[in-house]
Amino acid sequence: MRSTTLFLITLVTMSLVCEAQTSRRNARPGGPGGGMGGPPTPRMEKAMAKLFGEHKNFSADMLMENKTARGVLSMPGKMAFSEGKSRLEMDMTKIKGEEMPPGAAEQMKQMGMGEMVSISRPDKKESYLIYPGLKSYVAVPTEEGAETKAAAAEGDVKRTEIGKETVDGRECTKYKVMVKDDAGKEQEFTVWAAQDLKGFPVKMETMNEGMPTTMTYKNMSFSKPEQSLFEVPSDFKRYADMGTMMQEAMMKRFAPPGGAPRQE
Repeated sequence: MRSTTLFLITLVTMSLVCEAQTSRRNARPGGPGGGMGGPPTPRMEKAMAKLFGEHKNFSADMLMENKTARGVLSMPGKMAFSEGKSRLEMDMTKIKGEEMPPGAAEQMKQMGMGEMVSISRPDKKESYLIYPGLKSYVAVPTEEGAETKAAAAEGDVKRTEIGKETVDGRECTKYKVMVKDDAGKEQEFTVWAAQDLKGFPVKMETMNEGMPTTMTYKNMSFSKPEQSLFEVPSDFKRYADMGTMMQEAMMKRFAPPGGAPRQE
């Protein structure tokens, strides 16, 4: 039963991360189903990228806070963005909240799935979900033409100023922003744009399944990130779907020396 428990813990945790990644609410095939959605697909939609305004290159520390029926799930991470390419790093063992099953963080670390990196490469029409601890990654194809449609869309971002507030000591203009995704569906955000950072959104909030998800950014750098950050290491094994990668990882984890995986 232990291998089954670990498998379920991994699926639940991945699904919870997906809920906070509001730019990919519509999960692609190959991930766990249900109300929590599939695994986080790392591609940042062009419409979502427009929330960052003129900032085409930056890196920052990020904190996602997703309110659930049992409390708040907080997920720290690091983000880098460079002219359409994006990278998100997350240490799964640092996720905090009542939704996390007891012992899940340690078990994921033991499986080599404690660290997750997601990379979006619109230029290659692929996204990558990478597990450095497994030296493996899942490649997810993006839809043909989606980038072109999003780029050509007129009026896909509408801003309405709703006030002034201070966030982390910075004077911000607060906006209601309506953003169209690749499919033309609108999603509403509240954005706090820092006046001293040329409107960089130091805080965003949106609704996910009726619950608020908040993303805050700190320690911003606006120099161009190293382009190697958006490449998958050449010695990592490529998988076409999450299930196969996870199955192989668990088989290796539970296999006794020199033998087949033990049955529990």
